[in-house]
Amino acid sequence: MTITDWPRTAAEPDPDTSAPAAVSGTPQPVSRTPGTVSETPEFVSETESGTGTDRSPAKLTGTQKWTTGAIVIAALALAGIGLYLSFEHVADFAFKELRFGSLGKGQLFAVGVDVGIMVMIAVDLLMAWLKRPISWIRYPVWLLTAATVVLNAASGAPEGAWKLIDYVAAGAHGVVPVLFITVVELGRDAIDRVVRPEQAERDSIPLLRWILAPIATARIFRRMRLWGVTSYPEMIRRDQQLIAYEQWLKRKYKGDITQASEDELLPMKMAPYGYTVDQALAMPDEQEQAAQERAEEAERRRLDAETRSEVAKAESEAERLRAKGKVEMVQAEVDGQTGQARAHARAQVSAAERAAALEQEALDQAVIAEARAREAEAERKEADEREAKAAADLRAAELERQAAEKRKEAAEADRVAAAEAQAIETQKIAEAREAAAEANRRAAETERAAAETQRATAEAARKKAEEERLAKVALADAARAEKEAAEAERAAAETRRAAAEIEQRAVEAEDVAKLKPRERAVRRVARMILAAGGDADRLPLADIQHELAVTSPGTASEYRQEAAELLAGGYRP
Repeated sequence: MTITDWPRTAAEPDPDTSAPAAVSGTPQPVSRTPGTVSETPEFVSETESGTGTDRSPAKLTGTQKWTTGAIVIAALALAGIGLYLSFEHVADFAFKELRFGSLGKGQLFAVGVDVGIMVMIAVDLLMAWLKRPISWIRYPVWLLTAATVVLNAASGAPEGAWKLIDYVAAGAHGVVPVLFITVVELGRDAIDRVVRPEQAERDSIPLLRWILAPIATARIFRRMRLWGVTSYPEMIRRDQQLIAYEQWLKRKYKGDITQASEDELLPMKMAPYGYTVDQALAMPDEQEQAAQERAEEAERRRLDAETRSEVAKAESEAERLRAKGKVEMVQAEVDGQTGQARAHARAQVSAAERAAALEQEALDQAVIAEARAREAEAERKEADEREAKAAADLRAAELERQAAEKRKEAAEADRVAAAEAQAIETQKIAEAREAAAEANRRAAETERAAAETQRATAEAARKKAEEERLAKVALADAARAEKEAAEAERAAAETRRAAAEIEQRAVEAEDVAKLKPRERAVRRVARMILAAGGDADRLPLADIQHELAVTSPGTASEYRQEAAELLAGGYRP
């Protein structure tokens, strides 16, 4: 073996031994114990150490139950004997020597101490049975038991010089309490092993080692307790491995171990903290690996953050493009609706013009009707005049008849027959004239009524013809308006489709050209100007702000000016 070769210890390293969780923590229990450590004699076997690996079955047999019951009864009997023996001595000693005012108070003191011990023992056993042991409760029990032992021993102390038998008597007073505490501790450990069989058991250090090497054994005991090493052979193997490694370093550097590097000195520095030689030597590589893993994890998180940022940007851009497409679609729809409204307005203007023409024509017809009415009125007046003339003739005939009657009365005497004949003849003539006048009047009324009826019939016919003509004109106007509206809707759809195709081609061209967002915005404004008629001043800044989602009118004005310059330079989508 060369100096630089790794030295082989008396026992190979345990592959299952793991590093402590932290410098101040407790390492994981060793799961496997080597069979033999160097030349260690057989006193470290399982039998003498009291830590066998084979566990008893969980359920007790009938014989074991009877045995357990007998042990409990014997323990209770032992407790009763101890209380009985110590009670009187402690009570009498407390009354006489400890200055408790009376014997009753001394007895209360003895009962209080014994009951306190029994209560704490019962609580300790109960919590152990419930798998919730209280580790510190045993120390007050030990202190109170020690006090009881001291008081019992003091009660048997002689008043004069001590003899050998006095020491034996004083010691005898403390045997039963010590024995009782020993039985209680044994019962507690037995309960703990029954209710928690999976708990790792700790090897005990042989008594012979304590006698032969008390200081080194105390160090081993301390390290086993500090770092949770339950195997005594494992602890011996660690010490041997550390000593062998230190000797190897001395051979390597010719006795001057200070020349060793920091990494080579790690086993000696980390041994007080529960690390084995292999674990200490592996620390630099493990720390480097952990640092590399942390760096890789940090780089992975950074890349993940960048990826999430890029995905968020892409999603935001896609959302903006979708919103822009929706806005453009709405704009095209608004343009179509505007064209449709304009077509409706033109149809309404045309209908109004036609209504005005019809109104003018109706006015002309009204004038004609009025002229006809005037003619009918003239004819009615003429008939009235004829009727008045007939009435005048009738009155003249009445007067002539009266005159004839007077003349008949005057000439009645001399010309009775002639006068009567003449009067009769005159009366007939007058009646004939009256009948003729009445006939003329009735004819005039009949003519007037016929004229009025003819006028009313002509007026009704005219109104009916006018209504039919207006209805036909209204139907024709409605059909024409519907046709114009359908044509306007079709034109608007064509406009929207053409605008969408132009916009799509423009966006594809911009994507191919890889334009910046501002250049895309300027071209969008240029297309809006072309849609508005080609005049940049006719495009409102509010439309640009709404389309490009900008809040500043100044920015919208800059976009419009740049778009006008772009169009002046020959840009066409």
